[in-house]
Amino acid sequence: MKMVEIAVMGYGVVGTGVVEVLSKHEDHLARRAHQDIQVKYILVRRDYPEPPPMGQFVKNFDQIIEDPAIRVVVEVMGGLDPAYTYVKRCLQAGKSVVTSNKELVAAKGAELLQIARDTNANFLFEASVGGGIPIIRPMTQCLAANDVVEVAGILNGTTNYILTKMFREGDSFEHALAEAQRLGYAERDPTADVEGGDACRKICILASLAYGKHVYPEQVHTEGITHVTAADVAYADAWGGVVKLIGEAHCIPTGQIQSIVCPMFVSRDSQLANVDDVFNGILVRGDVTGDVVFYGKGAGKLPTASAVVADVIDCIKHLKARKYLFWSEGSPDYVADYREAVRAFYARAHVEGILDVDAAFDAVERVLPGALRLSRADAPENELAFVTKRIREADFDGALKRLQKVGISADNIIRISAV
Repeated sequence: MKMVEIAVMGYGVVGTGVVEVLSKHEDHLARRAHQDIQVKYILVRRDYPEPPPMGQFVKNFDQIIEDPAIRVVVEVMGGLDPAYTYVKRCLQAGKSVVTSNKELVAAKGAELLQIARDTNANFLFEASVGGGIPIIRPMTQCLAANDVVEVAGILNGTTNYILTKMFREGDSFEHALAEAQRLGYAERDPTADVEGGDACRKICILASLAYGKHVYPEQVHTEGITHVTAADVAYADAWGGVVKLIGEAHCIPTGQIQSIVCPMFVSRDSQLANVDDVFNGILVRGDVTGDVVFYGKGAGKLPTASAVVADVIDCIKHLKARKYLFWSEGSPDYVADYREAVRAFYARAHVEGILDVDAAFDAVERVLPGALRLSRADAPENELAFVTKRIREADFDGALKRLQKVGISADNIIRISAV
């Protein structure tokens, strides 16, 4: 059987997982790829106490780029620098690249896909969105007959664990985050997770894939979960749902994309409502299939490595034939202003001045006809919570300003999901 030599750039959690999977499943993977797969180089930036048995560690990227025997390169370094430079040079040299790096794909995907097309190489990134959850390949192959009406999902396991704890146990955000960090679900610096940046990159990749033009992270309005309180979770329960951090994108009649990442009330009737703990769920709504949901652990050493190795096999099978995976560059006006979106809202407010909460809700109904009042146990006497009918976001902002003038000040706003 012939042999293909590959390089792995990065030897952290995912990199060690990739090498482990390739080593432990060597015979099985060879049968799948119809060729033996050997890791010739592992690019590292520091010394390790136990180097791999075949001495593959290198610190000089040029050894990889200048070796014609290397046909496939795995990038699991993370971040943009130097990953972007290395991946770009590999593709320019005609070497196919597999990555799990969502930051790289979300920021530079269109450019790198174009280079891969020009050099007849492959640039594959199944692990960049769902970790071990297959989503890129199903969207491009299994659902290829569909126009994607909408894609939405719970794309970050850390925030989902925190919100699940808040819902089940009435925890504060701070206590639930501390528990997530203790269990290893959250980093010491959890900013990328709890402020929504991680989910934003993932929805950008999915939207770019679904609609054919690059959606950049800076174009997507992003809010995290740090302002969600136990009171909001209790009101979601009273309303008939849960709070989840949702990333969503859909195409509107102008040809633009509407996309947002933020906490949302999700109805218990939704297929996403029961995606709990560190699990992720991605809903793709096709015009032919209807709703299809992909569910599983969105991160982790071996689940992510599994998706990376599957892409490696795909690259090896297509060394002389490029797989069709592509989107074009985006534009500054491609993503519509999120304030133009029409949706329902939840608001938790406090009442000031001479109004009591009953009179205050009468005022809410005059400004926002059809609003539904919510209640929870042990609410402060001056607290008022309600959900609205569907309304343009900019108009809702205007309504809140009118209510503030009569003594009703919003303490928190959470959008209501339509999926």
